Amino acid sequence: MSQKIAIVTDSASYIPQDALCDLDIPVIPQTLIWDGETYRDGVDIDAATFYSRLRASKTFPTTSQPTVPEFVKFFKWVATEKQPDTILAVLVSSKMSGTVASARAAAEQLPDLNIHIVDTGLISMGMGFPIIAGARAAAEGKSLDEVIAVVENIRDRIRFLGVVGTLEYLHRGGRIGGAKRLLGTALNLKPLLYFQDKQLEPLAQIRTRRKALARMLDIAEEWLSGKQIAEAAVADVDCREEGDAVADMVRARFGISDICRCTFSPVVGAHAGPGTTALIFYAED
Repeated sequence: MSQKIAIVTDSASYIPQDALCDLDIPVIPQTLIWDGETYRDGVDIDAATFYSRLRASKTFPTTSQPTVPEFVKFFKWVATEKQPDTILAVLVSSKMSGTVASARAAAEQLPDLNIHIVDTGLISMGMGFPIIAGARAAAEGKSLDEVIAVVENIRDRIRFLGVVGTLEYLHRGGRIGGAKRLLGTALNLKPLLYFQDKQLEPLAQIRTRRKALARMLDIAEEWLSGKQIAEAAVADVDCREEGDAVADMVRARFGISDICRCTFSPVVGAHAGPGTTALIFYAED
């Protein structure tokens, strides 16, 4: 008899509804604090509203991971509503957020529930692709070990490249990783960042945005080493036209027609800042 496994995640994944299809993946929201008001990421404030306000605001929002009590409540709700044998929480990078730590502490308070936690070390669809694959495997009746293996296999193959408009938002939010050494460099340089060891690190500094985006695709091709892209996403922070253009460039260059177009969740966008465009992909195995 197969186990019933409930895959859950947090709102930093911000998986588009069309990518989810009919998969049921409960989401615990991250928290935004702005001008004394608290908002649940993707619940009380959506991306379009958030980015419109962010561009005009003179104040800067802060963010917070779900608390331990919030995770306890969330896990209990999943256990009651979904009646799973196991809850598998696939969460945002532990070096970008305290979400994993909160989830683990909550799981310790719920010994009667079978809760497993996977640290993706990523954000956005870097989380989304492993989550979707894991949920499909669970729906097919795979065992817990098999589902975790699917999630970790794709997680470990994900490559994430991003061009940011400015490092200021990452710097303010403390999510800048090794890219902090780029602060104070010439303002016209456009930093190209990637994920390494669960955090954002600098890969290159390029003089124009157009050249930075072109270099992003060059590096993607180098990393593919002749392999085909299995799945890809282009995510943007309030620069949809540029994101669409990059997606078209990826389609033309790599011969892939189905690209997930998405935005970053408000809580991630608060750190990335407007004008960020990212390419997230992994190669066929």
